[in-house]
Amino acid sequence: MKRLIFLLAGLISPAWAGSGVRIAPQTPLAPKTVLKPAVKIKAPLGFAKTIVLWPGGAPGALGREENDVPKMYVYPAVGEGVRSSVIVMPGGGYRNLMMEKEGAAEARWLSAHGVTAFVLEYRLGQRYHFPAPMQDGARAVRYVRSHADELGVAKDRIGVWGFSAGGHLAGYLAAVHDKGDVKAVDPIERVSDRPDFAILSYARLSLDASIPRETNMEGLLGDHPTLEMYRAVSIERLVTKDTSPSFIFSTTGDQTVNAMNATAFYDAMKRAGAPAELHIFERGPHGAGLGMNLKTLPELAVFPLLVENWMQIHGWMVVPKSGEQHPGQHPEGPVALRGSSSLRLK
Repeated sequence: MKRLIFLLAGLISPAWAGSGVRIAPQTPLAPKTVLKPAVKIKAPLGFAKTIVLWPGGAPGALGREENDVPKMYVYPAVGEGVRSSVIVMPGGGYRNLMMEKEGAAEARWLSAHGVTAFVLEYRLGQRYHFPAPMQDGARAVRYVRSHADELGVAKDRIGVWGFSAGGHLAGYLAAVHDKGDVKAVDPIERVSDRPDFAILSYARLSLDASIPRETNMEGLLGDHPTLEMYRAVSIERLVTKDTSPSFIFSTTGDQTVNAMNATAFYDAMKRAGAPAELHIFERGPHGAGLGMNLKTLPELAVFPLLVENWMQIHGWMVVPKSGEQHPGQHPEGPVALRGSSSLRLK
């Protein structure tokens, strides 16, 4: 059922009216944005093309500079046939974007495994607050679904993969979505923005006061968020049985986003009856990315293999025939790690 939008009186501004974003019930908007210089975002490496999500200008845009224009960088799948796709959402505290470590690296890995990938450049504080990043994420899912035929991807196998703050965004999209507006003038807005699955890497998934945190998500909520605002974007509170199936990755050693975020979200998924898989490693800092090539943390190198297996069992990634690798996969990649002595802890 399409979520209704209930806003506290006087808190919605004309800039957001009719913008198509779904806001969780009783979600107040962040304080009015003060126009500040944009953070310079460097494009990721290796992409094939760029897709501007709103060619005519994003709703609520404060200008036409690069950071006012949400976009996706495309990494086509290696191999033939209709493929699954994943929209990768880099972290950066809603203030910056780790486009390479938490974007392009994963997109290239997905492409090599036969999955078309998109790296999302969404709008950030200081110029934008809630709900602008959510609008951009929802638009990205709708865009891929509405252009599935020309992109060579399946309409019902579109995932999101978010890291840290990007994981919060991916989690929000997994929990808060609708079927689209069949009467919309823009055909992109007529289709659903529900991801078919979500991968959440060391994601901020709860703003419960009982879970230690270093920041209050000022990049998303402004410098003086209220308790109501915390509760409205605390993802574990928004979970329903229709929340997208989710793979959750965290580490006990993460001192930036406590692993209790992962367990709170998993518990909410379990209570709601929504499919979820949880992996919490003992060691590992915040920002581990794919977990590869970390000399002091060899156990994290298995993380991509766990993602691969999860995607395969659900039909979101092709299972290679016996003795074969995925097309384009590097011989030192995750599949080659099966049985590798490099994963045996001493």
